[in-house]
Amino acid sequence: MLRSLRWIMAATPEVIQQLEQRAVLADQMINKLKNQLSGLKQASGPERVLAAENVKLLAEVENLKRQLNILEARNGLIQVSAPITTSATPLPTTDGTEPDVAVSEPTPSQQTENKQKPAEGDQKDKKAKKEKKEKGGGKKAPPAANLVIDASLLDFRIGKIQAVKRHPDADTLYVEEIDCGEDNPRTVVSGLVKNIPIEEMQDKMVVLCCNLKPAKMRGILSQAMVMCASSPEKVELLEPPSGAVPGDRVSCEGYPLSEDFPAQMNPKKKIFEQIQPDLLTSTERVATYKGAPFKVEGKGVITAPTMANSGIK
Repeated sequence: MLRSLRWIMAATPEVIQQLEQRAVLADQMINKLKNQLSGLKQASGPERVLAAENVKLLAEVENLKRQLNILEARNGLIQVSAPITTSATPLPTTDGTEPDVAVSEPTPSQQTENKQKPAEGDQKDKKAKKEKKEKGGGKKAPPAANLVIDASLLDFRIGKIQAVKRHPDADTLYVEEIDCGEDNPRTVVSGLVKNIPIEEMQDKMVVLCCNLKPAKMRGILSQAMVMCASSPEKVELLEPPSGAVPGDRVSCEGYPLSEDFPAQMNPKKKIFEQIQPDLLTSTERVATYKGAPFKVEGKGVITAPTMANSGIK
């Protein structure tokens, strides 16, 4: 320092003038740099404010999305997790390090809601099935707890075979058209080919059970059953009394006819199957139920041609 002062004191006026010029230039450069730095600070101020506001708005948007997802999940809408996103404008830092990036991920509450809430379609399907079940339950008749199973439930009628032919697809079956006193004849399929010649079936007066559920037999719907005396060795058609006509009701003594008998017996309740074991011919060949004869009022009893003490079916 002392040497520098001595050198300056010893310098010529020209040297001093040069030093003064350089000092002025240095001051000018310093002032210029200060102005530039101040301008940069002023320019960066609005950007920092905008960046901060942008981050704040993004946070509010993410919060609203989470609330919306929760409400939708509670109402049964399917939730699909969105891909992870980053904020568009990170907050600038002043220390030269990389800015932190805001990451949006599904919250634990969202994941729980997504797992617990069923799909909207599933809810609708379950609701529709429940309503259908309730409607069906409303139409279903209450069980007949006091229903007495006996011969009064059988709708036996007199019929006349108008036409008979062999079943086209079964060697042991006849297909008959039988007049039962109704507007149209009933089609009946009977497994009688091995027991009764077709000539004996034509124009025959028979007894029919008319309230069994119609059933298809080899593709043809059978609407009644021809009643026969039956044993392992022999089968005979039951015979109506003289003077009976198609449509006459057959009653059983001690079991009065009622208009409340089922129009069609429910096969699930197996009503006929419970009655059939007590259907027998007597020693006088009269058709009976528990010993009580079947008859057409005012015309006579139902009989078998030759078979006594045989089952009826």
